[in-house]
This record gives sequence, C-alpha cells and structure tokens, in this order.
Amino acid sequence: MRALLCTRLGKPEDLGLETVPDPEPGPGEVVVRVRIAALNFFDTLIIAGRYQVKPSLPFSPGGEACGVVEALGPDVRGFAVGDRVIVHAKFGTCRERVVADPGQLTKVPDGVSDEQAAGLTITYGTSLHALRNRARIRPGEWLAVLGASGGVGLAAVELGALMGARVIACASSEDKLAVAKAHGAEIGLVYDPATLKDALREASGGGVDVVYDAVGDAFAEPALRALRWRGRYLVVGFAAGEIPRLPLNLMLLKELDVQGVHWGAFLDRDPAAHQENQRQLLAWVAEGRLTAKVHGVYPLEDYEAALGILTRREAVGKVLLRV
Repeated sequence: MRALLCTRLGKPEDLGLETVPDPEPGPGEVVVRVRIAALNFFDTLIIAGRYQVKPSLPFSPGGEACGVVEALGPDVRGFAVGDRVIVHAKFGTCRERVVADPGQLTKVPDGVSDEQAAGLTITYGTSLHALRNRARIRPGEWLAVLGASGGVGLAAVELGALMGARVIACASSEDKLAVAKAHGAEIGLVYDPATLKDALREASGGGVDVVYDAVGDAFAEPALRALRWRGRYLVVGFAAGEIPRLPLNLMLLKELDVQGVHWGAFLDRDPAAHQENQRQLLAWVAEGRLTAKVHGVYPLEDYEAALGILTRREAVGKVLLRV
C-alpha cells in the first residue's frame, strides 16, 4: 500500500510517498481502508518535531480520516467489514490502510459524506467539548471566538450558533469575518489587542459570557478583561505564538473561570462522553444543521501543497487528502 511518510523531521517537502506492507489486524484491532484523510495545523508541527506528540520515525501524519472497515482481528465487537467509519488517531492516517482500536472508530450514518466525516473529529470535537463539557454554554449567552476563521475557531462559531449562543467572530480580515458570519456569527470584529476589550464590550452590551481563545499572545488579556461577571475563558491554544500570562486579580474581581481545553486528555479520560459528542456531531451534519466546512480536497500526491495551506494559515475549513 501507499503511505505518506515522515522519515526525517523537517518541512512538508521532506515527506515522501512510499510503498509499505499492508497491515494485518491483531487481537482487538480493526483495519480500515482510508478514503479521505484530514490534515490539521498540528501536522505541520509533528513532522518538524515541534509537537507534544513525538512518534518514532518513520511515521505518517494525519490525525483523522474516513474510510471503510476492511478486516477485523479476533475479539472485535460492534463493527463489521464494510462499515463506514471515522478514524481518530494522534497520527498515522495519511496512508491507504490503518490499524485502529475500536475505541478510535465511530460509525458514519447515511447522509454524511466522506469529506464531512473525515474532518469532523478534531476541530469540531475540540470545540464541542469546549462549549458543551467545559463552558456549558447556554442559549442567549454572548460567545467571543478568537481566530474565528481557523479550523477550531470556525467550528466554535458554527457550534456556538447552533447551540443558541450569540457569536462574536474575531479574525484578522474582513474576508475571514465574512466566512464566519456565513456560518452563524452575529457580529464580526477585525481584532487588534489595543481595541479588543472595548470592542467586545460594546458589541455585547457590557461584556461577553464566554471567550473561546485558540490564539493567545497579546489578544488573551484584553479578551479576558471583556468578560462579564462570572464569565468563562476557554484556553484552547496559542496560534499567535506566545503563551500569555494572565493576571489572577481579574479572576478574583469578577469571579471568572479560566478553563483549560485539553481535548486529547478528554478522549483518554472520558471516552464515553467523547463518543456521545461524536454521535451528536454526526447527527447534526446528517440533519443539515452543521456544515463541517471543507477548504479543499487534494490528491494524496499533492500533500506538500495541502500542508502549505496550513503552514501559511490560509485554510478556511478543513484541508483533506483523497487517499
């Protein structure tokens, strides 16, 4: 089978397509033939050795995919050959076949395309966990999303609106805000650290209830200051670079909650809740209530161009490889 392999740490151009042996399932394992593999920004980091997950060389990037069950090892329950499934793994899906534990699989219902399913787990899973399990967002609350056109940010916009929140999308350009508004944002702000606090307070009529921050750096503190009494601040990531240091007195004065969102740990510690979130996401897509926006689908051979889109932060929605 073909596999996209990282044989030495570096840039997308250092990867290569190679032929490797077909995998065989062991006890409790499933072989899935991959149709569509999804890429995420962290794939650009993992191939450079700059991510918290550091697999042994050689390895394939790709943390999620959609495919069809091709073979079952002994003692596998709940799946059958021919089932269409989502695969979630920390890495390894950019290849024609993957071996997975049943806990890494979710069945895909009719009405959800391979392309929608392939990119649903990580970005939408992260954002649903943040809004549902951590912030417990309620209808009518004001939600500010920093980095609203990126992968997790756009997912947070769409899910927040679907869950009844009033969404303020914050991004770096009017073009990106237009996309966020098309996916449910009520208000769009081209953000600047110097004006962000006042802009959010004015837009929400006094302060927001929840901040979803996948950006960090200089945007973090002004967004925190824009929260109203007992607001919740979701720490999702640091795409802008620096990890901010937040003044604790702000949390004291307004009884604010700063909540970490570590989706990978959530999977391991509460797999039942993760699967419930997966089923909810798939149901919303099947009902036409969630778009799971795709930026583009590229042949596996065009992996360098696809990863380049992520490296340059040009993606609006999911970047997919057709395997």
